[in-house]
Amino acid sequence: MGVGILDGIKVLDVASFIAAPAAGTVMADFGAEVIKVEPIGTGDPLRYSLRGPGYGQSPAHHEWFVDNRNKKGIALNLKTEEGRAVLYRLCVGADVFITNMPFGPRERLGIRYEDIAPLNERLIYASVSAYGETGPESDRTGFDSTALWARSGMMDLIKPSPESPPARSLPGMGDHPTAVSLFGGIMLALYRRTMTGKGGMASTSLMANGAWGNALSIQAVLSGGEVAHRPARENAMSAVNNFYQSKDGRWFHLIMITGQARFPELAAILGRPEINDDPRFATAESRTDNAKALIVELDVAFGRLTAEEVRAKLNEGGFTFGETHPITDVLNDEQMLAGGALRTNSDPRGGADLVVDTPIFIDGVEKAEPVMAPALGQHTEEILREAGYDQAEIARLKAEDAIG
Repeated sequence: MGVGILDGIKVLDVASFIAAPAAGTVMADFGAEVIKVEPIGTGDPLRYSLRGPGYGQSPAHHEWFVDNRNKKGIALNLKTEEGRAVLYRLCVGADVFITNMPFGPRERLGIRYEDIAPLNERLIYASVSAYGETGPESDRTGFDSTALWARSGMMDLIKPSPESPPARSLPGMGDHPTAVSLFGGIMLALYRRTMTGKGGMASTSLMANGAWGNALSIQAVLSGGEVAHRPARENAMSAVNNFYQSKDGRWFHLIMITGQARFPELAAILGRPEINDDPRFATAESRTDNAKALIVELDVAFGRLTAEEVRAKLNEGGFTFGETHPITDVLNDEQMLAGGALRTNSDPRGGADLVVDTPIFIDGVEKAEPVMAPALGQHTEEILREAGYDQAEIARLKAEDAIG
């Protein structure tokens, strides 16, 4: 394999869980050397916390593999002066320092921007916070479910009906887009460094990414409008932008934001051409006015067809639709592999033949082959030797409980 775009870039991942470390995973995919810095003894809580109902079960350490693959691992006790000295020494030779540690612990452990920046004027300090770097709630802790999904209004708006309880997010659902935002910030800072020779700080927050994800709704209200809760499916405002169930129970999302003139074709391919003879559905305006009645008619049409028939007919007609896949179908989705969302994995420690890929692709660039994320402190001695420590110094650091 050829040299990656980021070959020669060294990254210190002093972070936990997903939103910040996954930015390092993207960089590792493109050739950066990423060193995962973890506390001795326990390591990153992602190693053991996302287990149990609702989080996904597997024999493999799948969450650790997908978000920390292709990294080296070092275990440091940053509560000791000696452990911090090791980290500071690594910073001198690094290009990027990634963290999402809450601001209180950053201060106590000496890893704030003002602690790290003087060590290396070319270093990019990349920070993820829950609610932003400034403001009255900047020191609050949060996860993507609280700071992104709930705080942005999406948890309230994305519900089956106005009467439904708040919609629960899935593990990492907001963390992964936030990681891509941080990656973008890091790359901008590195680009600026090529022009100025100086590093600096790049940051993002879960809250900001939630607002960006819900930008259309938030901006509507900021502009003097309103955003109403979506009604239940049976009372949708548009019958041609709605969900319908096939005879064998598969749900399809039909969406005709444009091309309303093709509605007669739709009715015909669904086997209900007589719908076009009903004056209630003769025009786009009348179909909107009589949406509830049209939903009933389309329910009948979809309900007479199998999922395979619906899929074939809508594809043949060139209509836009989405098929709501159970997650087991994703595994066998040919387009997921062909389109790059999944990639092959040859490391048996990953526990699967496929792995979810990072969602950035550069023409002519082959990403690094997936390699299992490091065991806790797996490369500690190797990293220290590369940083100039001799064996006697490494032994002393071990004896002082500064490294694991």
